[in-house]
Amino acid sequence: MALFNRKSSAPTAVAEAPAVDPALAALTGTYTLDPAHSSIGFTVRHAMVTNVRGSFAEHEGTLVLDGTDPANSSASIDVKIASVDTGIADRDGHLVSGDFFDAETFPLMTFRSTKAEQLGGEAYRITGDLTIKDVTRPLSIDLEFNGSATDVYGNERVGFEGSADILRSDWGLTWNAALETGGVMVSDKVKLTFDISAIKAAPGA
Repeated sequence: MALFNRKSSAPTAVAEAPAVDPALAALTGTYTLDPAHSSIGFTVRHAMVTNVRGSFAEHEGTLVLDGTDPANSSASIDVKIASVDTGIADRDGHLVSGDFFDAETFPLMTFRSTKAEQLGGEAYRITGDLTIKDVTRPLSIDLEFNGSATDVYGNERVGFEGSADILRSDWGLTWNAALETGGVMVSDKVKLTFDISAIKAAPGA
């Protein structure tokens, strides 16, 4: 099920409106991210030889989906930097310090979409502004629509998963340390990952 021609037989023919899938049209609405069943994470190369993975436990956001015209859809996400979790407390402490995110001064990472497009089938791309440490730069996230369902509590849910590669230095995250064998401790390239479950708001809510 995809979420996210003008045809004429003669010069004077009236353009036909594209058919709308009723199942897609039913998805139209405002959705709230469910943090208990969503994950916003990252992967970064460490010491040139292995990957460190982490996630942000606290985040909130809203999706506005238009099942009849995906280009009208939008997303807004706020991530609490201090909730970073890599499984090592000392490393997490370093990440929230002034060397990296400086969470005390810049407590949130935010994303505000500016464009949504369907790439074909279940594939979508959402483009917007990612802000980290008061630096705002454009970011495109490729997403796959995983479908919709009504859960056991009667909530209407949609699911998406996707990723994007960034250079952390573009957002002022430049701390590093040289290795004796060459190279650096932390790569500049970071892979962001998104696994989103969102609940549809009741009409009029």
